[in-house]
Amino acid sequence: MVQFLRASLAFVGLALSSMAAAAGQDADWVARSNANAAPLLEVLATYQPETASALGVDRRDAAVIDLKPRVAERFEADLARVEADLATRLGTEKDPRVRADLEILITAVQDQRRTSELNRRLMLPYVDLPQLLFQSFNSLLDERVARERRPAALERLARYVGRVPGYEPIARLAEARLEERFAVPGVTGPWTVEVEQNLKNRARYVEGIRELFVRSGLDGWQKDLKLLDRQLAEHERWLRAELLPRARTTNRLPPEIYADNLRNFGVDADPRGIKDEAMTSFVQTREEMQTIAGLVAKQRGYPSADYRDVLARLKQETVPKDRLLETYKSRLASLEEIIRREAIVSLPDRAAVIRLATPAESASQPAPYLSPPRLIGNTGESAEFVLPLENPNAAPGKSMDDFTNDAISWTLTAHEARPGHELQFAKMIENGVSVPRAIFAFNSANVEGWALYAESLVKRYLPLEGQMGTLQMRMLREARAFLDPMVNLGLIEPAAVQEFLMKEVGLSEPMAKQEVDRYSFNAPGQAISYFYGYRRQLELRAKAELALGPRFDAKAYHDFVIDQGLLPPDLLEQAVMERFVQPRRQPAEGSTAGG
Repeated sequence: MVQFLRASLAFVGLALSSMAAAAGQDADWVARSNANAAPLLEVLATYQPETASALGVDRRDAAVIDLKPRVAERFEADLARVEADLATRLGTEKDPRVRADLEILITAVQDQRRTSELNRRLMLPYVDLPQLLFQSFNSLLDERVARERRPAALERLARYVGRVPGYEPIARLAEARLEERFAVPGVTGPWTVEVEQNLKNRARYVEGIRELFVRSGLDGWQKDLKLLDRQLAEHERWLRAELLPRARTTNRLPPEIYADNLRNFGVDADPRGIKDEAMTSFVQTREEMQTIAGLVAKQRGYPSADYRDVLARLKQETVPKDRLLETYKSRLASLEEIIRREAIVSLPDRAAVIRLATPAESASQPAPYLSPPRLIGNTGESAEFVLPLENPNAAPGKSMDDFTNDAISWTLTAHEARPGHELQFAKMIENGVSVPRAIFAFNSANVEGWALYAESLVKRYLPLEGQMGTLQMRMLREARAFLDPMVNLGLIEPAAVQEFLMKEVGLSEPMAKQEVDRYSFNAPGQAISYFYGYRRQLELRAKAELALGPRFDAKAYHDFVIDQGLLPPDLLEQAVMERFVQPRRQPAEGSTAGG
C-alpha cells in the first residue's frame, strides 16, 4: 500500500521537468505538460499545503490547511476556473503526450469538484484532527527532509495553535465547520466506532509529534506543543458532547459517497460484478493454496495438510524483532537476484529502504505500506517500505503475528519494495516523468494493481513457504474485493467479516481488525482496487502477448509500463497498444510480409 497524507491528493512542482531532461527524455513536452499543471498545483497547494510540502514544495513548509468559512465552495470555484483553462489548452494542443496529460489533469479537477460537492451536500465535515497533525509533522520532520527545512515546523505548529496573528486554533476551526452543518437536514455524520477509535488515539498521536520534535533537534516547540495538547483534549471533550450524539450507528455511507470513493480509487466498474468475480477467484486461489500446503506439510512433517493449519504452523516460526529487518533485507537481495536472473524488469540504481513503524505510525496505518520520497528536488532520497508490528486499535493483548514470519517476508517485500511499489517510485525519480503522470494520475487501482502483479511475477521462483505467503496475500486481496462491497452494501456485518478473515485467510485478530476498519470507515472502497487493478494488469499483458506473439519481450514490456508513471488503466492500455505493441508488429527491416 502506498501512503500519502490523509488529504489523498498529492502535489509536485515543476522541478520534475529538469529530472526528465537529465534522464534523457524529451524535455520540451514534459516542460509544457508541467506548465499546464501549474495552475492546478497552485490551487491545491493553497488549500492543502502540508501535502504539497510533503512532496518537496518547500515554499509551503510553514503553511497550514485551510479550514476557514466556505472552504469547500471556494475550493470548487477555483477548480472550476482551472478546468476551463485546461479545456482551452486541450483544444489547441497537438502533441499526443501533452494531450494525454491534459486529459489526466481535467479528470483530476472534475473528480475533486465532484467529491467536494458530494461531501458538502451529504456529509458532516469530520476529520480526525490529531491524526492529520501527526501526519503533517511526520512528513516535514522526516529524516529524508533537508535539515534547513525543518525549522518551518515551528512556524507550522504556532499557526496550528493560533499563536500567529491572523490564525485561529485549528481545533476551533474544525469545530466551527462542523457546527455550521449541524442544523442542515439530511447530512450524515461519521460512524460512532470511527469517532471512538480516533478519540482513543489522541494521546498516541500527540506523543508521536513530541517524539518527532525531540528527534529533530529543534528547540522552541515545547510550549506550543503543550498548548496543542490542551486544545486537542478540549476538542475531544467537544466531540464527545456535540458530535457523537449526531454520529451514525451503522458503517453504511450514502450510496453516492461510496460510489464516488470507488471512482477516486480507480475502480470504474460495478462493485457487485467485481464481488462475484472475486469470489470465484478466491475459491480458485484457495485450491492452489491447498496444493502448496500439502507439499509444505509433507516437506516439514506437519500432522495436518489443511492450508489453515499449515499457515498457522508457518506463523509460529517467528523471526525475532532484532533480526526482522535483517530478514527482510535478505529477502530484498534475493528478489533482486531473481529479477536480474529471470530478466523481469530493470532495477533502479538506488537502494531500497526498509524500516519498522513507530507506535503513532502503526496507529495511523497498521498494515505495511510504502512511504514515498519527495518528488521535488530529490537528491537521492529513497522511498521507504514501512513495517508495523502492532495494531494499537485492536483488543489489548492480541499479537499481530502476520508480518514476523519467514514465509510472508517474501511477498511483502515483493509488493512494497521490488518489483512492486518502491520500484515504481524509484524509476519515476530516476527516469523523470511529467507532473500529471507522477501525481495526478495516482489512484489505488494503478499502483496497487502493479504491486499485486509484481508479486505474481516472482512467485514461481520462491521457496514453497514463500509461495504460501504469496497465495495467502492474493486470497486476502480477493477477499477484500467481495467483503468491502458486501460491508458497504449492507450484505454482511463487520464482525462477520473479521471472523471470516481470521478463519479462512489466516489473519491475526489485530490484522483482521485493521481490514474491517479499512472497509468500514478508514477507506471504504479502497480495498477493491488491489484485485481490480491486478486484473487490469493481467488483461493488458494478455492483449500485448496476443498481439505480438513470439516478439513479446516481458522485460521490455515491464520497463515500458513502469516508464509511463502512474497512468490510469485506460490510458496505460492506449500507450501500450500504440507505442509498445504497434512498433513491434512491423515486419523487420529487409523482410517481406507473408501471404
